[in-house]
Amino acid sequence: MIELTDTNAAKIAAAFAQSRRLDASPAMGMVMTLVIVVDEDHAHEAIRCAQSASHEHPARVLAVILGDGRGRPKISAQVGVGEGWTGETALIRLGGEVVKHPASVVLPLLLPDSPVVVWWPTDHPEDPANDPLGALAQRRITDASAVTTGKTTALKRVCRTYSPGTSDLAWTRLTLWRAMLAAALDHQHVRVTRASVTAERISPSADLMVAWLSWRLKVPVERITSAGPGITDVVLETTQGPIEIRRGDGRLATFSSPDRPDRPLALRRRELPELLAEELRHLDEDDVFAELVKRILTSPTR
Repeated sequence: MIELTDTNAAKIAAAFAQSRRLDASPAMGMVMTLVIVVDEDHAHEAIRCAQSASHEHPARVLAVILGDGRGRPKISAQVGVGEGWTGETALIRLGGEVVKHPASVVLPLLLPDSPVVVWWPTDHPEDPANDPLGALAQRRITDASAVTTGKTTALKRVCRTYSPGTSDLAWTRLTLWRAMLAAALDHQHVRVTRASVTAERISPSADLMVAWLSWRLKVPVERITSAGPGITDVVLETTQGPIEIRRGDGRLATFSSPDRPDRPLALRRRELPELLAEELRHLDEDDVFAELVKRILTSPTR
């Protein structure tokens, strides 16, 4: 890694070129620029997740670590290739007035002619699409489950300012649940009359599950509170009896359906690197999420 202090975007770009020469890697095969916007307290975990995801998606990763906005502008960076990454990485720490203008540092460092993804691992701007950094991106990734303040209204805020290209990891966490529920109904041709979702009191994923089931099944869906972790039960009441997926420990679930023996299902809570990697596979708009955004906004507050 090349250490830079009191630097600027031009010197960081030059350090990328120097790192490639030192590593004898003139062509990295990078497919995108991933910009991570995070504070110092959460930077280590976010960078670890991005490093893991980079094995599936070689990228130029720009970790923009926001420090104290007071005092004189200060930019420092660690730039390099390798070290567990499949592309290039720059850990860019901002201090002083430049904290309010991170796009001025990031813009010259974006890979030409390739997609840009911005990820806020914890708190995100009120309107990600119109944020100076978010406006540079084709995809913007938030996480309503990870905000540090306003957890009870985080999902509503994401939906209120939704724009094509924005997605949230609360939705990504439902991929396995959705696949299993869809498969269950494919194998048993029954009519669902109502449903319930049991989860922690504050669970954006559960709220999205309620909206999805209500939309797709056209039945009433009850939201029930449990101790968690995350979603613990989804029950579909049918004319032949209940279809149930129950996961009390966050790892192994039990699947029950009419006239069939119970069977275990691997349904562990997925880690952040896996969620991020899934999001980076899809750089177009998620039409289903876009529809759920409308339904969340028009649903009564719990």
